[in-house]
Amino acid sequence: MITGGYAQEMARYNHWQNKQLAEFLQSLTPKELTLERGAFFGSIMGTVNHLLWGDWMWMSRFEKRDGPDGNILKAGGGIHESVYLCPDLQSWLALREKIDARILNWAEGLGDDPLTGSFTWYSAAKEADVTMPYALCVIHFFNHQTHHRGQVHKMLTETGSEAPVSDIVFMPQEV
Repeated sequence: MITGGYAQEMARYNHWQNKQLAEFLQSLTPKELTLERGAFFGSIMGTVNHLLWGDWMWMSRFEKRDGPDGNILKAGGGIHESVYLCPDLQSWLALREKIDARILNWAEGLGDDPLTGSFTWYSAAKEADVTMPYALCVIHFFNHQTHHRGQVHKMLTETGSEAPVSDIVFMPQEV
């Protein structure tokens, strides 16, 4: 289905996208970042927080390491509370870099063999263990990122800002 090389390329793409996104977010005021925009996660800040939370959650599953929990998030740490992950852009920027480094490191060490097997994790949303093909979970992980960055792209353009180039075919080789 997919290879470790796919995951490595997508991790590079994710990092490139988030670095570009950070530049655009820093040009906005706190009011512009937190303004309710009718998106599923409300504001730009709410959406980028959810995206970061999702990345952290999946990395904690893939690496069997620490993830976002009730000590980090307000009101328990579920999907709907994910919008509160970082209270401001500066804390988001720092955590985004940390999680992106984890993603890059994980993908670099991911070979093809694990992707042919299954993957089991506990889903708080389902309140049960879930088992799926590992490759499908990796595809979902990267697809989830792209989906929510697309929402942020739309909200950025609504502010009058230009938005990052998102076409993977235009990703610089040095990324």
